[in-house]
Amino acid sequence: MNVTILFFGATAYAVGERRIELSLTKNLTAKMVFDQVRQEFPNLGNHKLLYSLNQDYANGDEIVRDGDELAIFTAVSGG
Repeated sequence: MNVTILFFGATAYAVGERRIELSLTKNLTAKMVFDQVRQEFPNLGNHKLLYSLNQDYANGDEIVRDGDELAIFTAVSGG
């Protein structure tokens, strides 16, 4: 199955890409996919990360399906 991983802000800088495509086995949870991405890009460990699956915040228990879009980003504040 194929999924898209999007990176925003500091995570895009840490990875050097704004978007990657991954080919994965089936029946993975979002946490498993995010853990794999963090292993491939250790610079992400320098940030407190948030995650989403198909534009909804992810807690990690969600099952990832073919064609899903996952995003990794940092908290944003403003004023």
